[in-house]
Amino acid sequence: MPASPDGLDVPFLLSAPETGAAPIVFASPHSGNFYPEAMVSALCVPLMDVRRTEDAFVDELFASAPRHGAHLLAARFGRSVVDLNRDPHELDPAMFHDGPPRACALPTPRVEAGLGCLPKVGARGEAIYGRLLSKAEGEQRLAGVHDVYHGQLAALLDAQRALHGRALLVDCHSMPSVQPGRRNLTDIVLGDRFGSSSDPRLVNRLERVFRNHGLTVARNAPYAGGYTTRRYGRPKRGIHAIQIEINRGLYMDEQAITRSSGFARLRPVMEAAIMEMVEAIRQLPSR
Repeated sequence: MPASPDGLDVPFLLSAPETGAAPIVFASPHSGNFYPEAMVSALCVPLMDVRRTEDAFVDELFASAPRHGAHLLAARFGRSVVDLNRDPHELDPAMFHDGPPRACALPTPRVEAGLGCLPKVGARGEAIYGRLLSKAEGEQRLAGVHDVYHGQLAALLDAQRALHGRALLVDCHSMPSVQPGRRNLTDIVLGDRFGSSSDPRLVNRLERVFRNHGLTVARNAPYAGGYTTRRYGRPKRGIHAIQIEINRGLYMDEQAITRSSGFARLRPVMEAAIMEMVEAIRQLPSR
C-alpha cells in the first residue's frame, strides 16, 4: 500500500481476490464514514448532516466481490472529507484563508454549488464549516486521501491490464431516492460516459442482470460517470470503467443512515452482478 502523510491513516481498505483472480476492481469511493477530529471541530452543523452525503453501506453490498475473484477497494473517509470522484483541482479558493492548496481549475457548476473535491456544503445544501480552512488542511486531505486512493486504484488497474491484457473498473455509488426536479428515479443508473468509457457488451450484460431481477435501469441519466470513470475508462487501451448508482430507497433509511429490510434482498442481486461482470471481463477479448 502507498504510504500516507503523518496525521491520516491509510485511506482505504483493499480486499484481494480469494480465488481465481480476474482483471476486475470494484471500488466504493463514497461509502467511508471516518472523519478526522480536525474536520469535526471545524463543523457548524451536526455530524449527521454531513454523514447523509455518504453512499452508506455500498461497500457492504459488494463485499462478496473477492470471493468471486475481484479486488474490492473501499474508502475509509467520508466524502465530505475529500470527494474521491472529483478532480483534485476542482477547488473553491474562497474556502481557504491563506489560498488554495493546489492550482484551481476553471469554476464548474459543482464547485459553485459547494461540491468540489473538498465539499463545503452538506446533504441539504447548507454550509458545513464554521471557519475557513487552511491551505495545509486542504493539502493534507488531497495528498493523504485523494492521491493515495487513486495511486492504489491506478496501480491495480495497470497491473491487471499488464497481466491479462484488459481490466474493468466498476465504480459503485448510491443516489438519494428523492431529488429536486427529478421524478420517478430509477432503481439503477449505469454510467459509461455515453459509450466512451467501456465496451458496450459489458454494460449490456450488467443491465440485463438488474432487469432480470426486476429492477428498473437507466443509462447515463442523470449520472453518466464522474471523474473516476472519465479518468480510467480507456477501452482502446484495454481499461474499461462503468459507474453504478443504486437508489438508496431500495436498501436504507436515508435519514437515520441505517439498513432497511431491503438490504438483505438487494445483496444477492449485487452478487449476481459481480459474478456476471467477472465472467464478462474474462470473456472479453484482449486488445
